[in-house]
Amino acid sequence: MPVPFLTRIAVVFFLMLAATFPALAEPRFALIVGNQSYGSVTPLDNPAADAQLVADALEQRGFTVKLLLDADQITLTRAIAQFGRDLRSGGEETTGLFYYAGHAVQSFGTNFLLPVDVSLTDAADLSLVALRADAVLRQMSSAANRTNIVILDACRNNPFVDIPDMNDNGLAEMNAPTGTLMAYSTSPGSVALDGTGNNSPYTQAMVAEMQKPGQTIEQMFKRVRGTVLEATKGRQTPWETSSLTTDFQFTPERKLSPEEIAEKQFFDSVKASRDPVQIVLFLRTYPGSVHFEEVRGLLSNVLDGERAKTGAVASAEPAAPAPPPVAVPKEPEASERELIEAAQGSGNPVDFQAYLDAFPDGVFAELARMEMAALVKAAPEPEPAAPAPDPVVEASAKPAELAPLAPEDLTMQTPLAVADQALAGKTIAMLIEGSPLFAPIEGLPDSVWSGRQCATCHVWNQEELCEVGGGYVTAQNTRALSKQHPYGGGFKRVLKTWAEGGCR
Repeated sequence: MPVPFLTRIAVVFFLMLAATFPALAEPRFALIVGNQSYGSVTPLDNPAADAQLVADALEQRGFTVKLLLDADQITLTRAIAQFGRDLRSGGEETTGLFYYAGHAVQSFGTNFLLPVDVSLTDAADLSLVALRADAVLRQMSSAANRTNIVILDACRNNPFVDIPDMNDNGLAEMNAPTGTLMAYSTSPGSVALDGTGNNSPYTQAMVAEMQKPGQTIEQMFKRVRGTVLEATKGRQTPWETSSLTTDFQFTPERKLSPEEIAEKQFFDSVKASRDPVQIVLFLRTYPGSVHFEEVRGLLSNVLDGERAKTGAVASAEPAAPAPPPVAVPKEPEASERELIEAAQGSGNPVDFQAYLDAFPDGVFAELARMEMAALVKAAPEPEPAAPAPDPVVEASAKPAELAPLAPEDLTMQTPLAVADQALAGKTIAMLIEGSPLFAPIEGLPDSVWSGRQCATCHVWNQEELCEVGGGYVTAQNTRALSKQHPYGGGFKRVLKTWAEGGCR
């Protein structure tokens, strides 16, 4: 469907505007660890699946991911050191994320992550066989990057409960350095659930929320907390502490394209104005819009109201016909689009009927019916032969300035030399500010359009009218020029002549 001139101008403007903004390309690095196959302590069921789920979700959101499954102490230590180097090489704008699922314990207020080869018989040896969690924070802090995230889905149970001085539950709360968010699957000192399905309730909820666009990370974890509380019947309360200085989003809100921006502005305009003409123009221009059904319902409500007002004033007059049903939006086939464009080019009712025969429920069926009805209605009726005019009287009745003009002499400000009294002596510029003689769209009640300026019926200005006139120049026959809409076929012939002269 042809897009209105002003809409195209808006599209070009927003394209130029969008080009002035730099692309966002901040580096994102993630180290993901899932430890479950322990040799000397109780194995776990879900950390490997949880880690894989998180890794996949982060890769889809632009992270460069290092995934470790069942990491021993040496592997885990080396991976964290490399993670720090990656963050330092990324620069200030880098985002770092560390996720750990597996066993973790606290001792004397310090948290330790347990590699799968951990073996402990005395609490004093814990720092020798496990990894201090704050080692990760030190690596992140050394990078001086803007945003860091640490997620611990650990403390599912205490594997060293029988060892003296190792009977503290859960993890201790850690202070988050500036620019860091610390997220725990459960509150400090509490135990998290491993879950009965393939994933822990915490990680499952987190990944689901991570995919929702437009949420800041604080909003996301708030929703995660609500989901986990419901899933565990209040037995597990996720916890966060944050010193972030930016509004980080895993999935930023998708930016609208220039075309979508123009469509939204048009949609907002028709909702505010409730102008039935503009509403129909929206339906014609955007048959595949997500707002299509809402706008179609708005049109029905507006026309019902207009018909009710018209009936109250003149109940004896027959009710205005209801507008034809608008087609359900769908993507038209190439052949369907070619057929409607051919009909529009010819302006022949036969061609519109050919489209309807081929696509009775097509995207453009409503438009085809309206155009065809208007063309049939506007077909000239035979007129009785008029007596021969008196040359003397005719010459005296026609002002000299209304002599027929060649295309190169017709401008926006030239008085029109036409027989139609509604047009004679007026300029194109004057007619734009005038009132239409016919309904701009078939089926509209008179109260909607009668007495209103033509500038409110269509996007009428010099550029738009020039394009319309150019269409009449290339029309395959004269039927398109006879449609009485809104000043009749005479005005269309004026526009054709004006366009041939360059639309001055």
